[in-house]
Amino acid sequence: MDSYALDGDTSAGKDGSICDAPTTAEALFQKKSDQVISVSPEVEQKLQNDHVLVSEFKQMKLETDAQKNWDLFYKRNSTNFFKDRHWTTREFEELKACRKFENQRLTILEAGCGVGNCLFPLLEEDPRLFVYACDFSPRAVQFVKQNPSYNTNTCKAFQCDLTKDNLTENVPAESVDVATLIFVLSAIHPDKMHLAISNIYKVLKPGGCVLFRDYGLHDHAMIRFKPGSKLGENFYVRQDGTRSYFFTKELLQSLFTTAGYTEVSNEYVLRETVNKKEGLCVPRVFVQSKFYKPLQML
Repeated sequence: MDSYALDGDTSAGKDGSICDAPTTAEALFQKKSDQVISVSPEVEQKLQNDHVLVSEFKQMKLETDAQKNWDLFYKRNSTNFFKDRHWTTREFEELKACRKFENQRLTILEAGCGVGNCLFPLLEEDPRLFVYACDFSPRAVQFVKQNPSYNTNTCKAFQCDLTKDNLTENVPAESVDVATLIFVLSAIHPDKMHLAISNIYKVLKPGGCVLFRDYGLHDHAMIRFKPGSKLGENFYVRQDGTRSYFFTKELLQSLFTTAGYTEVSNEYVLRETVNKKEGLCVPRVFVQSKFYKPLQML
């Protein structure tokens, strides 16, 4: 479920929905921070006043229809919605640096691969990888397998609900060097996030790591949701029925360490983009983190 990345890939609509990426948008700066970004008193008041939640009946239906809503998203947008993520190896050096010897073939799990916008650039840059790629949406997995670059010698794509389908049915236990969770966990109900994280733990080698990037608290997309979109604390629904959570690094630390991981890094990435056409300056907030599965005691 390649959750609406909005990291230069797309831009948020006024209701937190997604519009086509403006070609005039460019990054002005990016920096990292240990602190949640502050917002204006007006924005703070807006967030505090937005306390009416979507009805329990509708929330249950959104949970039941989650896979259908993502399938419909990919039916509407095919493979044309997201830009390829060529920044991944630049941001996460582990994808190159964790080789123990030069020609080692690393095994990667991309949890929530979408239509392959991260997967195929990775394989193009480093053909020595083998990538297990899974997604909640059967349609997204179908698009991955139909891509001319898909090769079963370097990749295995499969459908998977990370919260209930055992990854070891498709990925050998303790076989993965690096797992990526890039704009994926935010699309999962907060009550079930721990299940996805524990599921990934099973297939990681001792010493293997999870590379995480997702929406942070007070991100522009969060602020622009209209009343009637709130599902819970920091949790919202878009017009198309897909959902998004906005993380604090403290919650993320708790989720991973409770599941047995060791924190290596965990910080906010603050980015500002400008839409020249509309004259808008947009503050983006992401959380970028690395967690390791501890080495087993001898």
